[in-house]
Amino acid sequence: MNKYSISEFIKNTEQEDKGEGFFELETPRLLEVNLEGLVWAKAGSMVAYHGRIKFEREGILENGIGNMFKKAFTGEGTSLMKANGQGKLYLADSGKKIIILYLQNEAIYVNGNDLLAFEPTIKHNIKLMRKIAGMSAGGLFNVRCEGTGMIAITTHYEPLTLRVTPGNPVITDPNATVAWSGNLQPEFQTDISLKTFIGRGSGESIQTRFEGDGFVIVQPYEEVYMQPKS
Repeated sequence: MNKYSISEFIKNTEQEDKGEGFFELETPRLLEVNLEGLVWAKAGSMVAYHGRIKFEREGILENGIGNMFKKAFTGEGTSLMKANGQGKLYLADSGKKIIILYLQNEAIYVNGNDLLAFEPTIKHNIKLMRKIAGMSAGGLFNVRCEGTGMIAITTHYEPLTLRVTPGNPVITDPNATVAWSGNLQPEFQTDISLKTFIGRGSGESIQTRFEGDGFVIVQPYEEVYMQPKS
């Protein structure tokens, strides 16, 4: 039934404190941050808040990496913001599904477009995939998150995690790759025979190859932040 009285609608959709701590999923696509201090979040992801919270936008590729790298990227996925204060902050990203991960002295790489938020106890380092930047019309960057604390990542629809084992590499479409374990270093390859079937535009198909012992998370969707050169 899709028809509600106003009171019924409020009852069915009202914010509810679940007592889950710093990060809390209000819906599968909306993250509540119970803020008492600082949180890092994707720039442009704030949809609502109450309390006393100050926002400061900071370029994700700043801190001495160089302005020339910034020119390779476009869109909101290229920067983070700091939210500082006390209150409740609500974050979302284009209706994507939100997954909360708790790192316990661990590391994970997350595609820069798929990182929604993380605790200040998590160290983050921006990695530019230079090889693929030279093969594509744009660039591709990821964030290495390391330490102990929570991070929130996003996916289009339901994610799939693939195990990578020695002698059994996993090859993915970079546009559909969300995250991978911190001990894996992806390599890039092209496949001329697949250029008609994979990717957008003309040129060779660019693939990401993971070898070793770990995992890679993919989504059933190709984001368009990276396109082959014409």
